[in-house]
Amino acid sequence: MNRIKEVLRQQGRSQIWLAEKIGKSYVVVTNYCNNNNQPSIKVLRDIALTIDVDVRELLVSTKKTD
Repeated sequence: MNRIKEVLRQQGRSQIWLAEKIGKSYVVVTNYCNNNNQPSIKVLRDIALTIDVDVRELLVSTKKTD
């Protein structure tokens, strides 16, 4: 699971914008944003650099906090 869609919304950016910036089709980015497919580590890093966030902000934590 990822938080790409949520982070884009917080920044006021669109999936179309992201697709153009990372050189992927809108359909591919939409699938990432809807968690239908997950980006590779390289693509996730490219996304993080493009939207200027730590790559960890794009991931849903698997560790529960007490």
